[in-house]
Amino acid sequence: MWSHATLGEVCQIQSGAGFPLKHQGCPKGDFPVFKVGDMNTVGNEDYLIETPNYISEEIRNALGAKVLPPESIVFPKVGGAIATNKKRRIKVASCVDNNIMGLIPDQEKISSDFLAWWMRGIDIYEFSNKANPPSITQATVKDWPIAIPPLEEQQRIVAVLNEAFRGLARARENAEANLQNARELFESIKADELGRCVSDGENVTLSDVAEIKSSLVDPREDSYIDMLHLGAGNMITGTDELIDVKTAREEKLKSGKYLFNETTVLYSKIRPYLRKAARPDFQGLCSADVYPLTPNPDKLDRDFLFHMLLGHDFTEYAISGSDRAGMPKVNRKHLFAYRFELPPLDMQRRIAEVIDEVHISCRALSELANKKIQDIEDLRQSLLQKAFAGELT
Repeated sequence: MWSHATLGEVCQIQSGAGFPLKHQGCPKGDFPVFKVGDMNTVGNEDYLIETPNYISEEIRNALGAKVLPPESIVFPKVGGAIATNKKRRIKVASCVDNNIMGLIPDQEKISSDFLAWWMRGIDIYEFSNKANPPSITQATVKDWPIAIPPLEEQQRIVAVLNEAFRGLARARENAEANLQNARELFESIKADELGRCVSDGENVTLSDVAEIKSSLVDPREDSYIDMLHLGAGNMITGTDELIDVKTAREEKLKSGKYLFNETTVLYSKIRPYLRKAARPDFQGLCSADVYPLTPNPDKLDRDFLFHMLLGHDFTEYAISGSDRAGMPKVNRKHLFAYRFELPPLDMQRRIAEVIDEVHISCRALSELANKKIQDIEDLRQSLLQKAFAGELT
């Protein structure tokens, strides 16, 4: 029979303490001190395993910090924190800072393994106050409801979940490998196409075959206010996909913007390593942090220009000349000084067509892999819901 209880009835609930900076960063001491940032440990969803912070027993006593015993479960107290909604266990007696709360299970009522799985299945901020950001109090945590089976059944549920999640982890790894393979295949074929040795090509600079024709306009004017606006945030790295596109009116734009049309290639000059460009099929406005490049149609194919700007060689060139002070940017002089081998127009078009066709195929593979990953996540959540509803067979 399952019984109904609150966390306060089956756990001791303990908040962390403040640790002044002068006591942080010590690599040796009696107790590790975990902070919220430590909960982002890669490669282990269950345990906190690394921290650069330790304190001595003497300092712990002076600060009045309590010790959490091994197998305690810890989580952030404030929404919006670095490790929001992450839960971890600790392997050795440890202290935590005042942004973390700990649960010490009463092992005669609830096992640490069962509690850790239960915590994985809940959104802890559903129980928070309505502040912004949401926060969790010790008094609130004590009242969280939990259904608990006998210890023997807890052990069975934990064993089933351990085995199932190991299988799901392997399936996710395979899906992620397929996703990475699809991306690498596309980039490899694109690099091969753009890197073809063209004996009858022409050595040019970008300024020889493209220009910026547009000047800045006021997006508040009637002629422009209902035009769509594109910035770097609307572009997806390495593709021409656009997201969250809105009009100048919807974004309440005030500063000057560039006009573009269906003949333009847009290139984001911010952080060139992100490889953001677009070839829109509509007329609109773009941010002043985006270059609206118009290729000379007698010399440079628009689609070829788009793929070249996202290629490895141009990206390395753009990075090498970007302003390192503050946010890296590609200045106009460096952009137009880019020198490359330009194939004849008919070959440019064939190269761009091949890259576009490969991108369609690889995108289909990527979508399948992403769907598989999402299906795995959905199954994980379904298993957890069934496990703590007493429906796991």
